[in-house]
Amino acid sequence: MQFDINGMIGDLGVGGITGFITGYALKKFMKIVMTIIGAYILSLFWLQQKGVITINTEKLFNLTGSVTSQVVSLGQKALGLLPGTGAFVAGFYLGFQKG
Repeated sequence: MQFDINGMIGDLGVGGITGFITGYALKKFMKIVMTIIGAYILSLFWLQQKGVITINTEKLFNLTGSVTSQVVSLGQKALGLLPGTGAFVAGFYLGFQKG
């Protein structure tokens, strides 16, 4: 069995770069989505304050809790599909921090 150091370095570089790009993009996407959701909820509460609509806040917060658990479950499934290399995880972490 031949030990190929050049192939390993290439795999580490590709994994690290891919992880960085994925982490960076995910954080930017999360910021946009959270901004849109926040603006939507604030507009609902503003309309409730003006008397245009009535909101059952208990059901609203239960809905957001179930959506959060579904997103976490989807994230865990996605991480299970991604290559589990250390370079990818390290690159993902750095990209998420920079994003």
